[in-house]
Amino acid sequence: MEQSVIVTGASGNLGAGVVKKLKAAGYRVLGTVGSPGSAEALQKEGVEATPLDLSDEEAVRRYIDDKTDSVFAAVLTVGGFAAGGFCETDGAALRRMYQLNFETSYFLVRALLPTFEKKGGGQFILVGSRPALEAEEGKDLIAYAFSKRLVFYLAELINVYGKGKNISASVIVPSTIDTPANRQAIPHADFSKWVTPEAIADTICFLLSDSGRQIREGVVKLYNEA
Repeated sequence: MEQSVIVTGASGNLGAGVVKKLKAAGYRVLGTVGSPGSAEALQKEGVEATPLDLSDEEAVRRYIDDKTDSVFAAVLTVGGFAAGGFCETDGAALRRMYQLNFETSYFLVRALLPTFEKKGGGQFILVGSRPALEAEEGKDLIAYAFSKRLVFYLAELINVYGKGKNISASVIVPSTIDTPANRQAIPHADFSKWVTPEAIADTICFLLSDSGRQIREGVVKLYNEA
């Protein structure tokens, strides 16, 4: 049976790179996107793309219920970014980042775990951030850092839950990703020190390989020289 991988945020800067790499590696890719237009564009490239609001728990459950047992992994790239220290970060900002960076992962994990248990295993790859690990990096990104910190703990809990069930979670931790938006936002930076979407996609493909699947509790820091 052809192996299927769910990729959330399949039309984003990171997600698109992951989708391209997985397709080249021969996987069947099930992508979730934010709009019908994005879904149509990916469908033309052979991706089974579906518009899905990942912050809608019931919609996520229905989406997973329609999937087949061929799904063996999920790569969760959806997220958001917001700057602001303590003085700028109110409850609304916290809730927005919590929804974008944690709920969008948690709802899919919760819906997919029974499928993985039924088929005897499965793998989650989550995307963390350096500000969630290092306070000096996160002090001016309070809501973002808090919400991404939860992603690491979610992976830890998945690994505890999945021990002995062949269910695992790894976290990719990129530094600044070399995207057009980041180049525009920081035009005088040395882009060669950033990490490319292609490097992240290559790492994800390794984690999904026969060798990579043996890794447990993986936290992979892709910082390059940034």
